[in-house]
Amino acid sequence: MDVPHIALIGVGLMGHGIAFNLASKGCPLTVLEHPGNQPLDELRALGVATAAGVQPLARQCDVLILCVTGSPQVEAVLLGEGGALAALRPGAVVIDCSTAIPASTERVAAACRSAGVDFLDAPMTRTPREARAGRLNLLVGGEATVLARCRPILERFAENIIHTGAVGSGHRMKLLHNYVSLGSVALIAEAAACAQGAGVAPEVFVDVLAQGGGAGVALERLRPYLLAQDASALRFALGNALKDMGYYTTMAGDSRAACQIAQAVQDTFASAVSQAGADAPVPELVRLLARKD
Repeated sequence: MDVPHIALIGVGLMGHGIAFNLASKGCPLTVLEHPGNQPLDELRALGVATAAGVQPLARQCDVLILCVTGSPQVEAVLLGEGGALAALRPGAVVIDCSTAIPASTERVAAACRSAGVDFLDAPMTRTPREARAGRLNLLVGGEATVLARCRPILERFAENIIHTGAVGSGHRMKLLHNYVSLGSVALIAEAAACAQGAGVAPEVFVDVLAQGGGAGVALERLRPYLLAQDASALRFALGNALKDMGYYTTMAGDSRAACQIAQAVQDTFASAVSQAGADAPVPELVRLLARKD
């Protein structure tokens, strides 16, 4: 693509990093004004424009990137009353970086194809820190030719771009990834709560796991909280964890896959949300599991 105009909906913790990298690396960019956005001052200083409505935003872009909460939001933004799809030009591309239910993704992609619009599902892994650094991982489902056209854009904010297969496969792989990641965090959190009750020192607990079978990304993201109640290494809300686990169990149910362990993880996050609220950070799971009511 020759310097396409990009529009972005969803300037949250991850979307802000995407927008920063696109704008600072020469892409014309417009973002949707929304109460859920992170502050836009830095982006405006880089020349990023804003639009007050979805359709005015969509009418002026060649590529529309979505970085919203989940499937209901994606469907509303694209297909709802006043949605973007009705305003996108034929030949435009929608890149959905959200975490979504694959069956919904396939329906949305079919609607896009009917309107002459290409679609890629390109969910992310890693954290807001890597988003800011332009080092996200993208799991991309869709036609290889569309990905090839969009790769120069994606490379501005991603370090690794993995073509997972047809439309929907990116979101399937993202849910598999998040289940393993969140399941590992929940398992370590429950073990840490047990360790506290048994009088095992946090530094001993962490050191032993790190030198053995408990080593890995999940432990390292929990380490600051386990040692100093610092949740900043895992900036992910309990409500988002519960949503992702719900999407995973829905996907597993659709394919009739075993999900007993996944259901237990989902129930753990549901209990944590009921106790601490959806906005509490995931590391708080350790404290909540250690509570004695």
